[in-house]
Amino acid sequence: MKQALVGIASSIAVLAAAPAPAQQDVLTGRAAYGDWRADAPGTMRHIRPADVPAADGASARAAASRIADRPADAVPKSMPGFTVEMLASGLDGVRVLRTAPNGDIFAALSDDGRIVVIRPQAGGKAQVSTYAQKLDDPYGMAFYPPGPEPRWLYVAQPGSVVRYAYRNGDLKAAGTAETVVARLPTGGHWTRDIAFSGDGRTLYVAVGSNGNVGQNMGQRPADLAAHEKTHGVGAAWGPEEGRASVLAFDPDGKNRRSYANGIRNCSGLALQPGTDAVYCATNERDMLGDDVPPDYVTRVQQGGFYGWPWYYIGQNEDTRPAGGKRPDLAGKVVVPDVLVQSHSAPLGIAFNPGGQFPDEWKGDAFVALHGSWNRATRTGYKVVRLPFKDGKPTGQYQDFVTGFGLNDGEVWGRPVGVTFARDGSMLFSEDANGTVYRVTYKRP
Repeated sequence: MKQALVGIASSIAVLAAAPAPAQQDVLTGRAAYGDWRADAPGTMRHIRPADVPAADGASARAAASRIADRPADAVPKSMPGFTVEMLASGLDGVRVLRTAPNGDIFAALSDDGRIVVIRPQAGGKAQVSTYAQKLDDPYGMAFYPPGPEPRWLYVAQPGSVVRYAYRNGDLKAAGTAETVVARLPTGGHWTRDIAFSGDGRTLYVAVGSNGNVGQNMGQRPADLAAHEKTHGVGAAWGPEEGRASVLAFDPDGKNRRSYANGIRNCSGLALQPGTDAVYCATNERDMLGDDVPPDYVTRVQQGGFYGWPWYYIGQNEDTRPAGGKRPDLAGKVVVPDVLVQSHSAPLGIAFNPGGQFPDEWKGDAFVALHGSWNRATRTGYKVVRLPFKDGKPTGQYQDFVTGFGLNDGEVWGRPVGVTFARDGSMLFSEDANGTVYRVTYKRP
């Protein structure tokens, strides 16, 4: 494991060289699609359901990127007025980030089985401490109860949710983990993000699908109506039962229920401040073509069905799933709010609380795009902004932090987690080289 090192802000800070357009024209239709070569901070895109092309599975291909070391002169690019600086490095497999009420940054090092605390220091440095270790692919984290004085830190693993007794300022877990949710479905997509409702009464847990297209479901239940009455509209069965879903629990792990179904892999889960609306950043299915279907970020409706595995982006049918077609679900598919370039792999999501970024950006969502493996020319590998108006997403998204690509086959950064610090700056992680960056803003 690489030693955790502290980044010196002055050595890598950079004001963005790529200016945003004076009048931010929104790319729509085919122009809204693209790849890493077309990325530029400030570029605004709007992919609409009508823009989704027909599936072309024959053209689908695997084209995973090679991970390169970060070149000494490589820095992420952002928009005018924004400075991107490294906060910490040497954090193998760093994934989800969460900000504690006292300002400490908690980071899940999934590959290393650790939770660490990143405590920013004066002069652009940071102290990194191991809070807990010997975990099984830790991912999502949530403080409970919500508010300024939490008593527990909840941590999600592929098969369970555990919690540690916590007080503000703790740099190391005071005791052993207590299991709260004991049996989550394992295998397949392993990322488990979690979040609490604002009143602390509900724990949400995102569970991705076991496979790509529901090919392992097996025979459908004899009484499908009874199955869906128990598990919700569009609930899959067999090895996929309880998957491709957002589940809800009481804070003690009891009273399990389905909140929404048909969400192939909600890798980023967050509640919108002030509304308690549940939002998912979702990885859609593969092998239907370079631009089919779009990934998405959406408010998740309670009881909603989002299509997987039978449909995508409304009534576009996927005929591949085992168990046959489901024409009865065609009119029940909720169309997501924000469509993102196919195979971008959106992961972390966080809402801007205000305090530093432009005032008009307060309440906007920021999403990390981990990057494609199922596309001829790479896409993703950036952090984007999702504008909101009157508390709802506009459907557009804007390139915000880019510059992780080296060439058509190599990248040195893959953004994963996003959070906001108490001063309003944004932090994001990338797990290719195990670094955490801070983005600050000073009005030009």
